[in-house]
Amino acid sequence: MYARILSYPEDSSFFLFGPRSTGKSTWVQRQFPPALFVDLLKASVFTRLSAEPDRLGKMIPDGFSDRVIIDEIQKIPPLLDEVHRLIETRRLRFILTGSSPRKLRRGGVNLLGGRALTLRMYPLTAAELKSSFDFKRALEYGLIPPAYTAEDPRDFLESYVQVYLQEEITQEGLIRNIGSFARFLESASFSQGSILNVATVARDCAVPRKTVEGYFEILNDLHIAYYLPIFQKRAKRKSQAHPKFYFFDAGLFRALRPFGPLDAQWEATGPALETLVLQEIIALNSYLRRRYSICYWRSKAKAEVDFILYGEKAFFAIEVTGANRVREGDIAGLKAFLKEYPQAEAFLLYGGEERYYEDKISFIPLTEFFKDCQGLFFFNKISSTELG
Repeated sequence: MYARILSYPEDSSFFLFGPRSTGKSTWVQRQFPPALFVDLLKASVFTRLSAEPDRLGKMIPDGFSDRVIIDEIQKIPPLLDEVHRLIETRRLRFILTGSSPRKLRRGGVNLLGGRALTLRMYPLTAAELKSSFDFKRALEYGLIPPAYTAEDPRDFLESYVQVYLQEEITQEGLIRNIGSFARFLESASFSQGSILNVATVARDCAVPRKTVEGYFEILNDLHIAYYLPIFQKRAKRKSQAHPKFYFFDAGLFRALRPFGPLDAQWEATGPALETLVLQEIIALNSYLRRRYSICYWRSKAKAEVDFILYGEKAFFAIEVTGANRVREGDIAGLKAFLKEYPQAEAFLLYGGEERYYEDKISFIPLTEFFKDCQGLFFFNKISSTELG
């Protein structure tokens, strides 16, 4: 088991949301071994509590003072009312895990009226894997824990797409036509790392635009995709406005993206590399609670920077390339951004081995970024919680 970087409130309840198979259930059971674990994936438990949510209180012994974990809370939204009652009347502390709060909100329940913090769990990070981080493996298969550690990660990723992204989402009533949704997922994979054009995706998968808009909303609600807004604070010139789209994991993207002899290698590795960098940044930004806004930038003249990190004490422009040698085109976007925002610190993450500084740009090898992302962009050292 790897150490996960996740701090939590010691004395209060909290939600833990994240995509399926990111390690939520494993983490809570290992982190809180004395806790009472209520597994809603178990048919008998699900049936009892669905019929009578107030039976939850009877499952918790009188005088019990440790935490109560309810896994997959979104399966029974009305159970939150009973959780709320038990927090108020018995001062119990709950940990409520699930893939997303979407079904809870749609069920007309509130998330405990602000009495519980909401945390997120992401795929593994290089910061968590430390010396076990294998860049080539992560680029090919991503960092969803079972995919990263499996003997045959392709089998796991194919199953993830088939069973969870298609069949299970259909069973949850989120979509009606599994065939349309499967075509949509494949079409959306061609938008990885690109400015999102919903009309193009709808045309490519032969699904009505309004339906495709709903599908993208589902991906967002289930934390399966990221949408980066454009950075335009105090812009001197008007910028493009549509978000950039990313599936949440490089391996998932590659499992969805068809690839054959006629496809150039960079068409898969380029977006996968960007995704891998973005995964690390988003996860550490959440775990370390830096609260950076994470955006992209594109001028009207189409100069572009992959990622902008903007916070109270930070303003970073980051461009990513897998090339070993830097060309002028690789830094053109950063130079244009610095003209617009000279206060920013600019970084090119690249496939070479030398770290250097030139033209107000820091050139950082990708190996160094993955070894110490938090030191480069988040300043404070990570305090890990060892899972065992």
